[in-house]
Amino acid sequence: MKRMYSILFGAVLTLFFGSCSLDDDRVNFQYVPLEILSASVPDTFEFGQVYEINVNLLRPNECTLSEGFDVHRSANDSMNIRTVSAIGILLDEDDCPEINQEVEDSFQFEVVYSKPYLFRFYTGDDSEGNPEFLEIEVPVNN
Repeated sequence: MKRMYSILFGAVLTLFFGSCSLDDDRVNFQYVPLEILSASVPDTFEFGQVYEINVNLLRPNECTLSEGFDVHRSANDSMNIRTVSAIGILLDEDDCPEINQEVEDSFQFEVVYSKPYLFRFYTGDDSEGNPEFLEIEVPVNN
């Protein structure tokens, strides 16, 4: 009789755990660039200081959320260039009503060079698919 209960218990456990599927490896979101509408930066920077950069973004629909920023550094001989992209999360939903909502977000920026900074904020793509940027130059006081 003990053996029968063990077999029955094993069958129930197999049925219980076998009915839960962990095979759903479907990605339920993706990262997307968000259009930057405007940015607020100081007229000048002080070397060694940290600044909050405020950015207005376009949230195109109910399924898109602001996730943060990607600030890419490149430099040339005369200027420090920072290309700023707003990163969004697009949820995998069937119904995503369009809202075109302006959202404010910000990021912290530390001034570590004495040369002027050129910020290039991604504003979207033109009709040919080329990226467009809002460019703002900020000199640094030493």
